[in-house]
Amino acid sequence: MQSFDVRVYYEDTDAGGVVYHSNYLNFMERGRTEALRSLGLSNSGLMQDEDMIFALTRTDVRYRRPAMLDDLLTVRSQLLTAKGAKMEFHQSVCRGDEVLVEADITLACISTTGRPKRIPEMVLEQCKQELGT
Repeated sequence: MQSFDVRVYYEDTDAGGVVYHSNYLNFMERGRTEALRSLGLSNSGLMQDEDMIFALTRTDVRYRRPAMLDDLLTVRSQLLTAKGAKMEFHQSVCRGDEVLVEADITLACISTTGRPKRIPEMVLEQCKQELGT
């Protein structure tokens, strides 16, 4: 599991200082990017070297409590599976030990032209190390 801290800025909130619901998806995107980076993979490198990008195909988000202006949040990202042309993550956005939002995320591997593509073996090997398989 990889963790990434993010501070809530004014631009992330509504007029009442509450984080707008779609911004949690942005925070989780950053968390997944950092999770891949911790495996030695970068989105720009995958795009350039492997002609691939990950496209979000499914989200199951559960909002439990709101985050507020100036909160320091931790995005936790756990890779669940990586096989064929998809990856699955479980993510949570927390304030301290309190889980504010949880999500199950599915990503599809596609070429830079938008065609489905199997995840390259090199990427799968990095993921297998993370998964312990």
